Amino acid sequence: QVQLVESGGGLVQPGGSLRLSCAASGFTSDYYCIGWFRQAPGKEREGVSVISSSDGSTYVADSVMGRFTISRDNAKKTVYLQMNALKPEDTAIYYCGAVVGQTMCDFDWAYNFWGQGTLVSVSS
Repeated sequence: QVQLVESGGGLVQPGGSLRLSCAASGFTSDYYCIGWFRQAPGKEREGVSVISSSDGSTYVADSVMGRFTISRDNAKKTVYLQMNALKPEDTAIYYCGAVVGQTMCDFDWAYNFWGQGTLVSVSS
């Protein structure tokens, strides 16, 4: 069973930075998409950025392009989201999600493994 555990959320001022981590375990395939989604109060969950386990290719939402960077450490089976130049509208619960058996990663796959989420609050 795939397990995803997020960490690294917190309160930060506008313009600040945070790094989220997602520790993954239980994958039975070398091919999967894994990454970050977020849900702000009163809004639906949306994709932020995902990465392919096979070749490291990434897919990034327009709203965070140039500010957020996804990366992976295969040895540690951990995925990171470096968030810079944070804005109040980035405030949300950030979830790590994964779907097995895919190599071309975007937000449209039926991600079916989820972590518990970590809260990111951007406020002065």
